[in-house]
Amino acid sequence: MPEDSPPREECGVFGVWAPGEDVAKLTYYGLYALQHRGQEAAGIAVSDGAALVVYKDLGLVAQVFDEPTLDSLRGHIAIGHCRYSTTGSSTWENAQPTFRTTRTGTGIALGHNGNLVNTAELAERAAVLGVSDMHGVTTDSDLVTGLLAAYPDLSVQAAAMKVLPTLRGAFSFVFMDEHTLYAARDGYGVRPLVLGRLDRGWVVASETAALDIVGASFVREVEPGELITVDADGLRSERFAQPTPKGCLFEYAYLARPDTTIAGRNVHSARVEVGRRLAREWPAEADLVIPVPESGTPAAIGFAEAAGIPYGLGLVKNSYVGRTFIQPSQTIRQLGIRLKLNPLRDVLRGKRVVVVDDSIVRGNTQRALVRMLRESGALEVHVRISSPPVKWPCFYGIDFASRAELIANGLDVEGVRRSIGADSLGYVSLDGLIGATEQPATRLCSACFDGHYPIPLPSPELVGKHVLEGIERSVTLGGSAGPSGDTLEELGLVDPAPRP
Repeated sequence: MPEDSPPREECGVFGVWAPGEDVAKLTYYGLYALQHRGQEAAGIAVSDGAALVVYKDLGLVAQVFDEPTLDSLRGHIAIGHCRYSTTGSSTWENAQPTFRTTRTGTGIALGHNGNLVNTAELAERAAVLGVSDMHGVTTDSDLVTGLLAAYPDLSVQAAAMKVLPTLRGAFSFVFMDEHTLYAARDGYGVRPLVLGRLDRGWVVASETAALDIVGASFVREVEPGELITVDADGLRSERFAQPTPKGCLFEYAYLARPDTTIAGRNVHSARVEVGRRLAREWPAEADLVIPVPESGTPAAIGFAEAAGIPYGLGLVKNSYVGRTFIQPSQTIRQLGIRLKLNPLRDVLRGKRVVVVDDSIVRGNTQRALVRMLRESGALEVHVRISSPPVKWPCFYGIDFASRAELIANGLDVEGVRRSIGADSLGYVSLDGLIGATEQPATRLCSACFDGHYPIPLPSPELVGKHVLEGIERSVTLGGSAGPSGDTLEELGLVDPAPRP
């Protein structure tokens, strides 16, 4: 059975325009704050007004950059990116920022958080425009960079105003040329992007936590459908799409840092409130509430508070287990969850325990967790999940397991409970999660929970992580977009099934 893995975000982006500041190190720290959003690769592009340089590699931010490397990246403009791939393979070529040169010699570097759904159409357009070296393009991000560089008679800003309206899907971009920093967010605002102010410049980042770490004050969110331009003349804003806000609900449930604020709502506070609602929706007779650290902690605090059950630490997390290039042996792999979590037996022994986690993907982790808690002396194990059952894939920048692998897609709540071996199981309701965000349901994308996709999807063969790798450039791709229905059944991507 495949190893259970949490949902993973595509990337985190950061950009800074600040003459007189060490922008490479500011970007490094910004990316460090966004490391949770992407752990496959990292990169920084800088410009001193004369030359634009990109440095990137596979690995964590701290693995890719060291002091001498950062000292060599001099300038007053920088963008940075940490990647988890949802389009294109995990290779050095696909690490970001991407880089292209226009026919007039201007360099363009770009970092992207999100996922486009009309990549095939854009690839055809790039071929028509004569974008060179397209045979090596396997990410939508590189494709967009090539399109931005394809208008030699236009400034980058003017080219962006031509290209951005043609993109469909989720995108939060930071990009730059030798003199200017740009930021753009799709008209639905699916992925977060915020604007901050330094004493001598401006910052854009995926999350407010990245502003905090570099000492920037939060100004506002980049609006859906907005292009921001920052250069020696100051900050300017243009609108390239009508805003139809559909912020990602899963950011509140799992993806964002708890110290981040989204749409005016602190994520930690939202998760504590989810826990309170979870306790009211799925009460349990128990002696102790424990979290699966760290992502289950806020909801566990809220659950314990609302239920009147003591909160405690029953699991200790190994903070140094993350992405590694050293694959575990079969013996160590069989230990599974113990690589990351170890129980406090004296706390658990003889107790009826509620364990709060953020999500269930395939169920392997929860199955091992329940078994470990019982072996540690817990009399009963009641599992509570601070997000609704995930039954649908995301095409807007989150890499879930395939729909066939999602345990909640094939089993009802009782079936999942039996599968993981818990005494009881409860998920917070979709209404409960939405209520905790303090956002109207109409301003949120909840497609992974309910199957309703706000941005129309193309036909089945033109979606997926490796779509560009499979496109035959010589074939005309026009007319490939599918119907504008909002469910996978209507698109023919899955067999008809009762709507969750």
